Amino acid sequence: MRLTEIDFGTAQPIEGYGADFFRIGGVAHPAPLVIVPGQVVAWGGFGDTATLLPLAGQLDVLFVGTGAEIAHLPKDFRETLEAAGIAAEPMASPAACRTYNVLLSEGRRVGVALLAVGKAD
Repeated sequence: MRLTEIDFGTAQPIEGYGADFFRIGGVAHPAPLVIVPGQVVAWGGFGDTATLLPLAGQLDVLFVGTGAEIAHLPKDFRETLEAAGIAAEPMASPAACRTYNVLLSEGRRVGVALLAVGKAD
């Protein structure tokens, strides 16, 4: 089987995660956070839509990592993003990381907002 190295260009994929951090570009960033190509910023969680609203019109989809397990997005959070034209797709944070990386490698306009995965065993 021939393996091909993925070229992310100047964008930095999510390299890994732990109970309370996500590693991007060799640096561990504390959760929760928002990642878009070329930018990693702290995020205050579902009560902090102000960090996400400037992304309107810049993304095709925003994956929302809801922690270790998938969960519904809070109604106010979802409605605020929808009103701004931001398509938010909830999934468990590990799945959100993987999906973000795949779409990033395809050159898609994608972002991810991630809650911590949780306590390490």
